[in-house]
Amino acid sequence: MKYIGLNNKAVDAKDAVVSALDHGFLYGMGLFETFRTYGGEPFLLKRHLSRMAEGCGQLGIPFEQEVQPLREWIQLVMDRNELSDAYIRYTVTAGEDILGLPSGSYKQPNHLLYIKALPVVHPSLYSEGKELQLLNHRRNTPEGPVRLKSLHYMNNILAKRELSGYPSAARGAEGLMLTAQGDIAEGIVSNIFFIKENRLFTPDIATGILPGITREMVLELAASAGLHSEQGFYRMEQLEAADEIFLTNSVQEIVPVTALWNGDRRITISSGRCGERTEAMIRLYRERTGMLK
Repeated sequence: MKYIGLNNKAVDAKDAVVSALDHGFLYGMGLFETFRTYGGEPFLLKRHLSRMAEGCGQLGIPFEQEVQPLREWIQLVMDRNELSDAYIRYTVTAGEDILGLPSGSYKQPNHLLYIKALPVVHPSLYSEGKELQLLNHRRNTPEGPVRLKSLHYMNNILAKRELSGYPSAARGAEGLMLTAQGDIAEGIVSNIFFIKENRLFTPDIATGILPGITREMVLELAASAGLHSEQGFYRMEQLEAADEIFLTNSVQEIVPVTALWNGDRRITISSGRCGERTEAMIRLYRERTGMLK
């Protein structure tokens, strides 16, 4: 990553700096969105901006980013990094303010674009799937009524560190966190779904999970795959008994889970291959991205 976007410009990465008094640094007051492009076009950009705007409103951060100017800025930074498609992290920090907790709204946020090449993913990931490792580390509760994709990511980092101690991590496993009450929450960087017969289940937002953009799209597409979707509170026993499990995020899309680890106990899911209904969901999602015509 040679160039970073900073306040509508593309600057050399070593020169992309913000103040030590930025409240994104001092107090974690800021949000980010991660998404990717297809054919150079940022996917579901309006939805990401809508989530960003809603979160900034809760934090008192002024946010008036329009879609087309952001597209043009993204293209500028992609061009400077010589990328035709990219992984994008769009960050908005609260900006510089007093040393102390402010009572009012912020005035001058900072906007940053981190853009890099898309991760190389072998096609077998979508047929053979990945492992899901149950963690002891619990999902924390959100600071407000709904979890924001905020700059405060300690809970996820601690979960990632725990995951690194399991053998499954070396094989690319995702970590699964439960709530303090023992309900299924989400992965370290993913939302989780499971299928039983013709029903698609995913944890309710009230569990404290992030309302993922890809999660939202999957719920919209479920009926087209012949699945009745349901959001609720679920236990590990239900996940272990699932016919199929898959994970979602904006970069890897929909990834099947073919092995579930609960301690040292390995549960094979869908005979160790991507299930038919998950495969249908992958196809529907890719049709929406324009990758399948």
